[in-house]
Amino acid sequence: MTTAPFPRAVKASFWRGGTSKGVFFNISDLPKWFQSALSTGKSPDEVTFKQMEDFFAAILGSPDPYGRQLNGLGGGISSLSKAMVVGPSSHPDVDVDYTFFQIGVKDGRLDMAGNCGNLTSVVGPFGLNCGLCRRNPAKNDQGDPDSENSTVIMRMRNMNTAKFIESTFQACKYDGRWAYEDVGRCSIDGVPGTGSTITLSFLHPEGAKTGKALPTGSPIDKIDIGNQVIRASLIDVSNPGVFVDGRDIGWNVDATPDQLNASQELLDKLEAIRKRGTEMMGLNPNISSIPKIVLLFPARSEGLDISCQALSMEQAHKAIPATLALNLGVACKMKGTLPHALSNHLHHSNTVIGHPSGTLEVGAAVEDGKIIGAKLIRTARCHMDGYVNILRSDYGGLNC
Repeated sequence: MTTAPFPRAVKASFWRGGTSKGVFFNISDLPKWFQSALSTGKSPDEVTFKQMEDFFAAILGSPDPYGRQLNGLGGGISSLSKAMVVGPSSHPDVDVDYTFFQIGVKDGRLDMAGNCGNLTSVVGPFGLNCGLCRRNPAKNDQGDPDSENSTVIMRMRNMNTAKFIESTFQACKYDGRWAYEDVGRCSIDGVPGTGSTITLSFLHPEGAKTGKALPTGSPIDKIDIGNQVIRASLIDVSNPGVFVDGRDIGWNVDATPDQLNASQELLDKLEAIRKRGTEMMGLNPNISSIPKIVLLFPARSEGLDISCQALSMEQAHKAIPATLALNLGVACKMKGTLPHALSNHLHHSNTVIGHPSGTLEVGAAVEDGKIIGAKLIRTARCHMDGYVNILRSDYGGLNC
């Protein structure tokens, strides 16, 4: 291992990507067992999975019965309890492969089932800073090859879903090398301030976990919950989602995430709906991260196509997970689905989604009923680059 300022430490970067934050690792800086486990492209065995779980839990500060992750880098909610591992791709046409890890705040459980769209915005910039871009950034531009600024296009492969994404972002020369340029005028709802624009193009995103955009073959299914039948669209685009009309479960568009989180009876009901929908999609209902459930509403204000309240890990989300926004944006273009029925269809290719923190616009390319791609604008910022101290005495995974 590289010499570190702590006896038990590993090189890492701490980033905000979109409305999430997470800890990023270059695979070459991780223990040998970790590199071997991810190099196969297969799910880790039970022993290795437990090692990974202990590793990320120690870094993020879980398990924490107080729900604060005060003893780690996590932020006490699902969108702030994440990690990514990035490395050179084994695919000839791809710059980097990356794997997403979600850690439970209170229980410390590791979830590798799906991708994170928000933190995907960081993968390209982080990869460039680590020297993983296969092409000279200057050659991506039409302008002066000696310019100190460039537009970078990096092609990435998400190993959780085996899907490909193109990331387009700005770079600048720093001490003679190319690095991510984070200064810009782009703003996204839910994040104060501005940054440079990162455009994510998710290529052929349908069937990320099930192989089909409509796993059950139906645009609307019926889910039996006690003495009630709930209509739901079970859709797998980028990450799978369970979409229901919020009015059918007695909720309203003006309610806040905190109000929903205070209603344990409703949260339990929504989790029951999500689990049943998960089974109908052919997925494991005991995995909390996917699919997520989303309450849909007609647009609450002018300029919106649709409004929503998303849930993540059994808690109301303060914005909307990016992969779920991609799913919803595409679903609004899929005839027969609940999202399509509730959307205003103000734009031919784009969908403007209202969420608790503002709005988000998703571009969807659908040709002859086939989903070609989906686009999303994000910003990102590196908060820290250095070493993370793994304090927990019972974690022994740093042996190389």
